[in-house]
Amino acid sequence: MSQPSLPSRRLFLGSAALGLTAAATFAPFASARAESAPASAALTGLGPLRQVDAGLLNVGYADLGPADGRVVILLHGWPYDIHSFADVAPRLAAAGCRVIVPHLRGHGSTRFRSATTMRNGQQAAVALDIIALMDALQIRKAVFGAFDWGARTADIIAAMFPERCEGLVSVSGYLINNREAIKAPLPPSAEYAWWYQFYFATEHGRAGYEKYRRDFARLIWKTASPQWNFGDAEFERSAASFDNPDHVDVVIHNYRWRQSLAEGEARYDDLERRLAAGPTIAVPTIVMEGDANGAPHFTGDAAFRKKFTGPYAYRLVTGGIGHNLPQEAPREFAQAVLDVMALRS
Repeated sequence: MSQPSLPSRRLFLGSAALGLTAAATFAPFASARAESAPASAALTGLGPLRQVDAGLLNVGYADLGPADGRVVILLHGWPYDIHSFADVAPRLAAAGCRVIVPHLRGHGSTRFRSATTMRNGQQAAVALDIIALMDALQIRKAVFGAFDWGARTADIIAAMFPERCEGLVSVSGYLINNREAIKAPLPPSAEYAWWYQFYFATEHGRAGYEKYRRDFARLIWKTASPQWNFGDAEFERSAASFDNPDHVDVVIHNYRWRQSLAEGEARYDDLERRLAAGPTIAVPTIVMEGDANGAPHFTGDAAFRKKFTGPYAYRLVTGGIGHNLPQEAPREFAQAVLDVMALRS
């Protein structure tokens, strides 16, 4: 999940057939109400997954749309998986995009290629996984759409590898971590929202997550999206991804690394130093937020707006939309991706 709703921690922590039309310009702020029209069978699902060796991983991913279409990469968060985009990806594919939706390390069918590789969850490692995937698929540049862990990953790529990113849709804004900046205590109400981060800092918490990972994920889904009435089948479709043998190791390391309770790997030190400086993002960007997001987040974009120096818009999606915005408001998310694609840096 994204970082807490206080600038001191969050800012540095940190087709016509579909009715989807890309606008050449967009207003700096917009509010839209999510539509609840049911998706047709043609606009739902990711199809059979593929596997490819990419850097340290053998990555499981969906690949939709024409092979020569403009590439969109969609990145999920925790505790979610690629099915957060089950209704977004087909919409973009129908609009002519080639859509890549990978399982992040520790999720789904993605596996480490070596038993000796550290099960590292730090932000730099996850971001470089996606660069390696792009290289393996011979993708030079892509538009990114993402939330939660995925939004942090996409933010990093947009900031540090802008030659690989031609546009960004990021739920909840600027999520790049600076571990030093999050050491200062927050007011109790803000710390309370991060209960699981402290739980994961203990071996008791690790054992609890290992044993109850489905119960844990269901609780987070409900608290992060209190008005989202997801069904059991919908939950189980994603929960199967948490059975990945590396899932617990990657998740626990991610949160312990953020709190400086676990070390990362030296290979990422230089990138982490540059990320800690809070690099700006110049590619065209739309930041999205749901009006019923129960996860820690900012109200509005004032705290991070200056981090985005290129064409930019902030969109609040109303109608009870929570943290898992792509799955709860797929039409609006897909539209934002198309709108970003219409712009040039």
